[in-house]
Amino acid sequence: MTTQKEQDIQMMLAAGCHLGTKNCDFQMERYVFRRRDDGIYVFNLEKTWQKLQLAARIIVAIENPQDVIVATARPYGQRAVLKFAHYTGSKYQAGRHTPGTFTNQIQKNYEEPRLLILCDPRTDHQPIKEASYVNIPTIAFCDTDSPVRFVDVAIPANNKGKHSIGVLYYILARMVLQMRGTLPYDEPWDVMVDLFFFRDPEEEKETEEAAFPNQITPGAEWADSGGKGDEYATPAPGGASNWDAANAADWPHAGADWGSAPAPDAGDWAAAAPAPTGGDWQAAAPYEGQPAPAGQEWGSAAAPAEDEWGAAPAPGAAPAPAAAPAPAAPGQDWGQAPAPAPQQQDEWGAGYQGGQYRGAGY
Repeated sequence: MTTQKEQDIQMMLAAGCHLGTKNCDFQMERYVFRRRDDGIYVFNLEKTWQKLQLAARIIVAIENPQDVIVATARPYGQRAVLKFAHYTGSKYQAGRHTPGTFTNQIQKNYEEPRLLILCDPRTDHQPIKEASYVNIPTIAFCDTDSPVRFVDVAIPANNKGKHSIGVLYYILARMVLQMRGTLPYDEPWDVMVDLFFFRDPEEEKETEEAAFPNQITPGAEWADSGGKGDEYATPAPGGASNWDAANAADWPHAGADWGSAPAPDAGDWAAAAPAPTGGDWQAAAPYEGQPAPAGQEWGSAAAPAEDEWGAAPAPGAAPAPAAAPAPAAPGQDWGQAPAPAPQQQDEWGAGYQGGQYRGAGY
């Protein structure tokens, strides 16, 4: 029966956690097992597992889990960081680190953590530098070419592969829960390691399309039918469409030609009752059968004659005589308003008109 340590090492081997780069920092040589023929450095996974246990003991030593911040700027590590923070109760910062988060107290997202866990010292150089200013201990996953300055606990492993990062955070989270007593040592963790892996939306879409090649996409039937539904394209059993069959009984004129059907006899609008005489300007309409006067069409009323002023006299009444215009005043032209009467002045010099004074002082 294999132990938990052997199972973890086999999992790290399958995820490629032992593969480094072609460059090696002088401070990371102690964790290198050998170098392959193609120039890739290989880590000693026993030392990686020991460093994971040391990091888990440091995390458990902090009473409040909210005082631990897990941060990463790598896209491959954002999902792993989120899941680690979810299961261990710590805080996480995925994406770009805002400068001044640990040093500028005026910022809204200012934090004072007691421990900082990072994914890559080279990518996350800004939080490492700020943590060194305020004496925050730092744990980081370091590759063979990673700088380890200001890193207190360096975990040697491959920090560039999405499976490698997910497995490392998975093992670290399980160790933390076991040391806290939440998860027994002799029971397996019911959380799958796949939850810590980065998922590309494009790859997920291609996988689904390959798994279900005959799946009908939404809107495909609508596009194939030319924008018409099946219920309108399928004819009814009687030979007519569903619309005609459903409305034939309700509408008696269904299917008839509206242009050939005679219009209902509503009467002539001009053949109305004759208007009363004496004061109405509109002449009475002729009754049916009366011959129209010369130059007048049927159905139209005779236009009244206009006088010289443009106003039509009322039918049956004599036009009123035009009033004679008033004589113009001396020195006044036609079409001008009469000049106002001159104002009179009293002994005080104030003008009055119509019994009211117009001066400035009154």
